[in-house]
Amino acid sequence: MKFFLLPVIFLFMAVATSAQAKVDLKEYKQANGALVTQEGQLLEISWPAGNSLKGRVVFDLASSRPLFKTISLGRQQITAGVDPAFVMTIGERDLVSQNGWNIFFDKVPNKPHQTYPLTLKKTAVAVRTEGSRTVASIGPVTAEQFSGTLEITFYNGSPLFNIAAVISTEAPAKAIIFDAGMVSRQPDWQRVSWMGTGDSLQQTRVIPNDTARNLAVKYRAIAAAGKQGAMAIFPPPHQYFYPLDEAFNLDFTWYGNQYRQLVNGYGIGIRQELQGDKRYVPWFNAPPGTKQRLNFFCLLSQDNDAAALTALKAFTHNDRYAALPGFKTMSSHFHNEFVMKVMMAGGAVPEHPEFVKVFKNMGLDIVHLAEFHYTADPKGPDEKRLPQLKALFELCEKQSDSKFLLLPGEEPNEFFGGHWLDLFPRPVYWVMSRKPDQPYVEEKPGYGKVYHIGNKEEMLRLLQDEQGLAWTAHPRTKGSVNTPDSYNHEAFFLSDRFMGAAWKAMPADLSQPRLGKRVLDLMDDMNNWGTKKTVICEADLFTITQRNEMYAHMNVNYLMLDKLPAYKESWNPILDAMQHGRFFGSTGEVLMPLLKINGHISGDSLQLPANGIANIELQLRWTFPMNFVEIISGDGEKVYREKITLTDTEAFGEKSFRFSSRLAGRKWVRVEAWDVAANGAFSQTFWLR
Repeated sequence: MKFFLLPVIFLFMAVATSAQAKVDLKEYKQANGALVTQEGQLLEISWPAGNSLKGRVVFDLASSRPLFKTISLGRQQITAGVDPAFVMTIGERDLVSQNGWNIFFDKVPNKPHQTYPLTLKKTAVAVRTEGSRTVASIGPVTAEQFSGTLEITFYNGSPLFNIAAVISTEAPAKAIIFDAGMVSRQPDWQRVSWMGTGDSLQQTRVIPNDTARNLAVKYRAIAAAGKQGAMAIFPPPHQYFYPLDEAFNLDFTWYGNQYRQLVNGYGIGIRQELQGDKRYVPWFNAPPGTKQRLNFFCLLSQDNDAAALTALKAFTHNDRYAALPGFKTMSSHFHNEFVMKVMMAGGAVPEHPEFVKVFKNMGLDIVHLAEFHYTADPKGPDEKRLPQLKALFELCEKQSDSKFLLLPGEEPNEFFGGHWLDLFPRPVYWVMSRKPDQPYVEEKPGYGKVYHIGNKEEMLRLLQDEQGLAWTAHPRTKGSVNTPDSYNHEAFFLSDRFMGAAWKAMPADLSQPRLGKRVLDLMDDMNNWGTKKTVICEADLFTITQRNEMYAHMNVNYLMLDKLPAYKESWNPILDAMQHGRFFGSTGEVLMPLLKINGHISGDSLQLPANGIANIELQLRWTFPMNFVEIISGDGEKVYREKITLTDTEAFGEKSFRFSSRLAGRKWVRVEAWDVAANGAFSQTFWLR
């Protein structure tokens, strides 16, 4: 392992001359209520911060002084003399062994990599207005082969701003990871605070010379408080967390002096563990020419650190999926392996297993498991396979109640090719092998009907006989690197029993304003293939504990269901919603309570009028300020995009939008909505005639 170590320096010690930087204000407009003034080397920006308060930041553009001279909210100075700090590690991406930038099976930290602090020169400064936001750009920023600018974005309506190092490289195959925060050589903070993994407030006194340490926290945040208020620092809740098999809490925050011996001063911030979960660790893609946004948020409070942390928790609904009338929340694809590790191993089965508590605390109504992932006996013999299934069904029945439904499921990975998941509307006993003299289906004492499956034709027959669904897990990556493309002509794929595919934010790319482009592109391709498929969200995680950082790695489906089926009832309403597109997928922060096109809901087929106009009625609810809505459509060959910017929105909003889109000649249309932290929601497809 190689590291590029510098002498202990202050991270943003600029090397520019002392000549006054002239601020470019050509793109700044006073219309949104933000005020920008320059006096000598000082640049002041104030913005409406909500609750009749003004946020105010004074930048010091002198080369030898901290960038933030003061940060204030109302009449109270929250902190002074601080600098943003970024530490970036650059590694090598494997673009050969799988499918280019979509690779997951990469172990970047096991290959040569180097760590650099980003350095800032304050020689080019500009301020621009983007709707209700004001953006200060200061640069250049550099780290080895990467260069760009520092962007600080202030959001009207809240005491929130984002600090981003927007950098790019022309190097051909780079993977990156970064730590960041705010540091001071003379900190005016009195204490540092965070929420422990048990969800209780933790505090420590600031001792400027204390060596930096890493912390496991809840809500991915850390705060510093002084005499007149507090500042909390936190990353985009999902974008900052590149995909891993395990959602371990890897000490994602830090505080103290001389962080990694690369940051000169006392600071607080966010961090990543270079080794990840020590399985496959892909970090972030950094394709050449892309503008990577290494970024974090700062939230100010006139009150204490506890108030600041409480306020930031609202951006993720306290790490819960908000209840939405007319919808039930569902999450899928969990390899917790409770059956094999506990039940079949003879362990004590608690009345309320920890993993169930985790799901319930997150506001989930329905959880679809993917048990027996390389741990059991899916091919039999029957005397092993059937008791394993029976234990799974008993677990799910016992843990389900009137408000929570635990559904049995597997990732069979047999017969079709690649990896795929299944879900039946009831418990089904089946074995993934069949001897020549063995019947396809038979009755077995203690189990009832038992199926033996020997090939893809019989697998499709089972799905048809029991009205189950199958879909591609992690398409175009991992063990599904060539699927569903390689079998999109097969009878099982063309059947209505093959639902489609599953979405997850994988791979990670900080230049993208949305998450999960891999599967969203596949969704468009499947639509253009003419197959009426749907795409659910999947988590694809293993260990599930309260200490884990579950929320960052998870996502949710909002199914159009008024009532939750009981475990002993048919689960067909759930499968019907999934198969027919009666749902939207979300990271949790952006919700679509209503989406209609010419009066129809997603999954419907509709006839466009002669003029080809589609009237789109969309209701959104959000926490972070919104970024854009995109209307995506296709004609069977090409994909068309219509982007509507939402930069006039503020944090914590709800609004109904009406758009008219000319879709003559198109065969399908769908809608996405994304916020400034790359959180979002996406609809299922509307089919056009």
